Amino acid sequence: MRDMTLIEHLEELRGRLVRMVGILVVSFAVCYHFSAQISEWLLRPLREAIGNQGKIIFTSLFDKVVAEFQISFWCSILLASPLLFHQVWLFIRPGLHENEAKAVRPFLGVGFLLFLGGVAFGYYVLFPYTFTSLVSYGVPNVEAMMDFKEYLMLSAKILVFLGLLFQMPNVMLILGFMELVTAPSLNAWRRYLYVGFSIFAAIVTPTPDIMTMMAVWIPMIILYEIGVLAVLLIVHPYLKRKYLPEKS
Repeated sequence: MRDMTLIEHLEELRGRLVRMVGILVVSFAVCYHFSAQISEWLLRPLREAIGNQGKIIFTSLFDKVVAEFQISFWCSILLASPLLFHQVWLFIRPGLHENEAKAVRPFLGVGFLLFLGGVAFGYYVLFPYTFTSLVSYGVPNVEAMMDFKEYLMLSAKILVFLGLLFQMPNVMLILGFMELVTAPSLNAWRRYLYVGFSIFAAIVTPTPDIMTMMAVWIPMIILYEIGVLAVLLIVHPYLKRKYLPEKS
C-alpha cells in the first residue's frame, strides 16, 4: 500500500470518473441501439398476460422515444455496472491492505450475481403470475388498455428494486464482517423480521391475492435464511481466526 498525496488522489479520481463516463456513454449507445428489442423483452410478460383481452397503447407522439430513452439509460447502468465497479475497485484498492482487499473483492461479483438473480426472479416468476392475476381480477369481459410508457417505467423500476432486494445476503455478510450482526442475533430477530416481510409483501403486491403476496414473501425468507447461513459459515470462522491469536 503506497501513500498518495491529495493531488495524486484527485488526479486518480478524475481519471477514474472520466473512464466511468466513457463506459456509460458506450453502454448507453449499445442499449439505445437495441432499445426496441429491450422494450419488446419487457413487454412480453404483459402481452402473454392480456392475450386478446386488451391492447398496449401510447397516448403521445413522444411516448415511445422517451420510454426507450429512459429504458436505455437504466439498462446501460446495468450493462456497465461490472466495469463501473471495477473502476471503483481500482480506485480504492491502493488504500487497502492485502487482507482487506481479499475480504472486499468477493462482494463485488456476488452482488452483481444477486442483482441478476433478482431481475430474473421478477421477470420469469413474479411478472407472469402478477400480471395474469391483475388482468383476470374483478369484472370479466372488460378490455384492457395498457399505457406503453407507464408500463415500461413501472416494470423497469420493479426489476431494479428486486435486484436491490436480492442483495440481502450480501448486506448481511457485510454487517457480519463489521461485527454488527451474528448468526445468534439474526436467529433471535427471525420471528419479527418474518412479520415485517409479510407486511412489506402485502404493501408492494398490487393485488389482495394471498398467492401473489406469498410469491414475494417466500423469496425474502429464503434470502434471509441464506444470509444467516452465510454469516454462520463464512463470518464466524473468519472472526474466530481473527481473535484466536489474542486469546492464546
